[in-house]
Amino acid sequence: MNMKAILGSIIIVVFLIFGSYSFFETNLEYTDVSGAMRLNKKVQLKGVWNKEKEAFFDPTTTQFTFFLIDDNGGECKVILDGAAPNNFELATSVVAKGNYMETEGYFHATEVLTKCPSKYEADAEEVNKSV
Repeated sequence: MNMKAILGSIIIVVFLIFGSYSFFETNLEYTDVSGAMRLNKKVQLKGVWNKEKEAFFDPTTTQFTFFLIDDNGGECKVILDGAAPNNFELATSVVAKGNYMETEGYFHATEVLTKCPSKYEADAEEVNKSV
């Protein structure tokens, strides 16, 4: 068989495997706190920051800790590797990507995304006045 054809086939197979792995690694399902506890894989945990409990950054471990409440009322401690995301205090919702560490009893996040209120959204009273 032609050496170029064999080499080309190997390269194509390697790229297909790499592409499939990358797709499944970034394609994370959304879940709530109970789902994160039940599933033993990387997920996206959506909710809001519980401002009644302490959120803090530990400079010795370079980890940010806060508590998240999901849409069903479930709550869990989230530890993020790194500092708090920008505008964390203004966030209306939070999405943490990571795994629930069952033995330690917290959600270990590798990334936290925040949704902040839009400065372009009009106030309801202003909209009613203009109508």
